[in-house]
Parts: sequence; C-alpha cells; structure tokens
Amino acid sequence: MASPASTYIDLFRHPDSVMAYAGLENAMKLARIGTRWQASGVEVEASPEAAKVAIRVSAPGAALTQIHVRWNMSVAPGLRGLGDHWERSYGDLAWRGMEPERVMPWYFATYDGSTLHGYGVEIGAGALCFWQVDPEGVSLWLDVTNGGSGVALGQRQLPAATVVARKGEAGEPPMAALGKFCRVMCTKPRPAPGVIYGTNDWYYAYGNSSQEQILEDAELAASLRPKGGPRPFTVIDEGWANQAKFPDMTHLADEIRKKEVRPGIWVRPLRAARGTNPTWLMSDARFGKRTERAKELAYDPTVPEALDAVRAQLRQLAAWGYELVKHDFSTYDMLGQWGFEMGAQPTVPGWSFHDRSRTNAEIIAGFYREIRETLGEKTLILGCNTMGQLSAGIFDAQRTGDDTSGKVWERTRRMGVNTIAFRLPQHRNFFVADGDCVAVTRAVPWQQTQEWLRFVAASGTSLIVSVEKQAMGAEQRRALGEAFSMAASEPSPEMPADWFESTTPERWSGKQFAWCGDDGAYPFTV
Repeated sequence: MASPASTYIDLFRHPDSVMAYAGLENAMKLARIGTRWQASGVEVEASPEAAKVAIRVSAPGAALTQIHVRWNMSVAPGLRGLGDHWERSYGDLAWRGMEPERVMPWYFATYDGSTLHGYGVEIGAGALCFWQVDPEGVSLWLDVTNGGSGVALGQRQLPAATVVARKGEAGEPPMAALGKFCRVMCTKPRPAPGVIYGTNDWYYAYGNSSQEQILEDAELAASLRPKGGPRPFTVIDEGWANQAKFPDMTHLADEIRKKEVRPGIWVRPLRAARGTNPTWLMSDARFGKRTERAKELAYDPTVPEALDAVRAQLRQLAAWGYELVKHDFSTYDMLGQWGFEMGAQPTVPGWSFHDRSRTNAEIIAGFYREIRETLGEKTLILGCNTMGQLSAGIFDAQRTGDDTSGKVWERTRRMGVNTIAFRLPQHRNFFVADGDCVAVTRAVPWQQTQEWLRFVAASGTSLIVSVEKQAMGAEQRRALGEAFSMAASEPSPEMPADWFESTTPERWSGKQFAWCGDDGAYPFTV
C-alpha cells in the first residue's frame, strides 16, 4: 500500500518572486540574478542554506517599507493552520481552514490529521514578519518600516529574516511537535529558572493599592508556599508611584524579603511626564486618526537622552532591590497600536523614529537588550505587551495574552484560556509563559475562578494570583494552597484533546474543565 503523500511545504529553495515596496503604492518587481533579486537601487538576497533561507536586504537608493517573498507550489487541500500574534494574543488564536488573506505573524503550523509541520523565522529578525498560505503557495511579508515610513538603510545590508522549518513525524503529539519547532526558531532560550508563582495586586486593586496591602499579599504568598518549595513573588503593580501610599520602596522590598518572599515591581518604561523635552518624545502621528491617544506621552528610545531617562528609571528599580521587573506597554508606546489592531501593518503610515536608519524590529529588539543590560543578568524580566519573537533569549518570562479580569469572568475565559492553550508550545522554549493572573474577587463567581486556578496550575506556566481579602475563605485558601503545591512541582504541559475544535479547549489529558457554565459565553465586547 502506498504511503500517503507528504503535506510538508518545502521552503528551502529559491523563492519564485520577490517584490519590494517603498510604500504600498510603489511596488517594485525584482529580477533574479543567482541568489539575488534586484531592481533600481534595491537588492534582496535569498540564500538557501542547510535547513534555512537567509534573507538580506540592501537599498542605498530607496526607503523601503515592505518585502514580499513568494514560493509558488500546490498546497495540500484540507490542511488546518495555526498562526501566532504580533505581541500578546487577544482570545483569537485558533486552528482554521485555508484563509488566503489571513495574517500569521512570525510563524505558522499546518496539521493534516496526522502530522504537524512548522514554518517561521528565527528569533531576532530584523523585520516584522508575517506569513500567508493559500492553495497556490506561501508568502512571507517582511515589514522593514521605520515608524510608518521607509527605512533609510544607507550602505548597510539588513539581515531581515532567516526562514526555518521543521518537518513533523506522523503520529507525533501535535503540541509537542510545535514545541520542538519553537526550539528550532529559538536555539538559545532564556526561561526563568525554577517556578514563577506568587501574588500581584492589580486585579483586586486596579492601581488603588498601598504598602500595607502589598505586605498582606506577601504574607499570603508566604502562607501558600508549599513546604520546601521555592520562594514565591509578590509583584507590585501600577499605583506604587503614589508616594503617600508607598513612602519608601527600598524599605518595602526589604519587608517583603523578610517574609521569605521575592519582591517584584511593574513599570511602564517609555511613559514620559508632561513637560518632557518634546524632542525626546515619540511622534503623535503614530496614532493616526486616534487623536485621543496623543495625550499618552512616550520616550523615543532612539533618542540618546530619552534612553538615558529610561535607563535611570530601571536602575532605580534595581537599586531598590526588586528581583523581578514586569515591564509593560512598550509595543503600544512605540508603534501606536495594540496587537489586535495591527493586521498586516503593525503601525500606521506617515511617521518615523528620530533615528531613521533602523527598522522597527531592530529598534524594538535593541530596546529589549537595553532593558536586560540595565537591569543586569540576575533580575528576572517579565515582558508584557512585548513581541515574543524579538524578546525570546532576552527576557525570562512573557505575558502571552491580553488581560484577564477581576471583574468579568468572560474576559478571563477568552483571553487566559486561549493564550495558554495556543502559546503553551512557547513555554520554556522561548521563555516562561505567563497567561496572566488568577483573580480571586467577589465580582467573579468562585466556581469559575476555581476552574481557571486549577487550569493554570496544571499547565506548568507562571501562576500569579490577585486575591481580594474579602473574597478569601477557607475553601479559597485550600484551593490556592493546592494550586501553589502543583505549580511548585513544575508539571509537564499537557495536550488538549479538543485543541483543533475549540478556541478555549476543555479536555486536557483526563482533566475536564467547564469554561462557559450554565449561561454560556457572553457575546458582547468585554
């Protein structure tokens, strides 16, 4: 009996066409000469090597915005496809049928019912990359913009992306296969050692916290720590800049440590105050027509003085003694859009950074390296609203999905469950995955919270709880203690049986979860 035809897509060859753009209205079809594609001051080198294709771009005579690399072939019908997201996911990751217009940032996987194959770009690309798949072939788009304008590369050659792939094995567990492909993309991951678990005040306080409440959180974390288990964290979220409620941040870190708990802190590093020198700031034009966002001032990290101000803030956190720094908002502050708004254009046209010689991808990755260098090797760094494909190998942990909630269960169901289910293969292959907090509050029914708590603990990912004191009873304390004990044992990630059928899988290796309850899912925006 003949073996079934392989559904693997071979990209390790010369592309069939390459287009360059200096704005989408100005397309240039390049002509191939050997491994190079050329036209009027633009050259794209696409060199097939052993199990990869390195793509390099030169454009001394043009300000390029996009490169479109195309492989023509017959793609097997009936495949399901899974893509990634630009930064956090927004409850929308899923296996789907063929969608030619679908934008799949960074990587995609296909599944034919037996075998999962993975395709993507290596960590640290010089362009913001996304894929498209259709019955006639595969496209790789390389966004090489600077802000929303063409990049001025000058005489240098840009290492835009390196295409890699992994051919799966028939019958291989699909989630494990995707995890192995993540290791192909990221050969030097930097996952935090040990377990990340503990408390965060955001989902019961929403910024209205105090030193006294944080110390109560630290006491709770200490009491939930299993005997002989690693020290938990207490992370102080937004609100700590209120000096009346947080008079001495060094003293607070010391007091947390005295409870055998590790102090952590949230920061929005690019946020600038009113009165900041306007030449240090990002352009308001990055928001496009969303003029109401222009009040949110942000440092331009390509301005040396602005970057010095950011470094000074980060050094202060380290000097205060915080062992984990959760930094937030940097993709939004730099590009002016949330991930769900980006689509095929991560930022709107018509503006630029102060330094126009680097691409957005290079600027973002450079900023991440600055954060690491400033905080040092010993500080754990958790990125939120950051691009995982650019931060892997630099940060220890990553918030992989949009915010859960201490007010509305539906938001936790959509965002939290979805991101753990579909980004779990990145866990410890890029960094430690963090699906966001388990909020124990009076506003969310305990039955649903308990399911989410049990799920996060069993996933092996970061377990951070946000506990409202008035919502805490004997049952909640017992369940939290069990969850911390499970998290401390570092359980192996499992495979959901309904991974291909649901955006929020419920059947996980013998464990059954009920996400929707008697009332079903809430159909309105949350």
